Amino acid sequence: MSIFRATTTTIRPLTALAAAGLIALTLAGCSQAEAGATDAALTVTDPWVKATDTDMTGVFASIKNTSGHDVVIESATVEGASMTELHETIVQSDGSSLMQEIEGGFAIADGETLELQPGGNHIMPMGLDSAIEPGDEVAVTLTLDDGTEVDFTATAKEYTGAEESYAPESGHEGH
Repeated sequence: MSIFRATTTTIRPLTALAAAGLIALTLAGCSQAEAGATDAALTVTDPWVKATDTDMTGVFASIKNTSGHDVVIESATVEGASMTELHETIVQSDGSSLMQEIEGGFAIADGETLELQPGGNHIMPMGLDSAIEPGDEVAVTLTLDDGTEVDFTATAKEYTGAEESYAPESGHEGH
């Protein structure tokens, strides 16, 4: 009889532990990274997109690497854009800013945060199929070097600063 009681008290905590683990796995599998949410690899906070009536704009956010290892954002896609590039901004000797596609993507060391901001690194959706009005929500997907995709939603807002030009070899002159 004492063996049965010991087994019963041993099984109950193990059953509870297994159930808690199953619930945690289920919740993790069902979660989606939305604006300000956490994904297994990255935490995206304060995502926004510049409202525009032209065919290109910029997406900005703070992106923290919470993966436990270094990651590289290799590419991005933005809802309603025919193409999207990852851009860096370089200040020229005359003080003007020049933006260009970044070679190799955005590398983020474990525990570090990448700031995507006007006048700096940013995601550049181009060939927009319609205007983006203040308050619109735009879906963004980042693809990491290991194939992981991180989804978030950026809310459009008015912004008039950071008037960079393109690097001459970029092929985006006149935009």
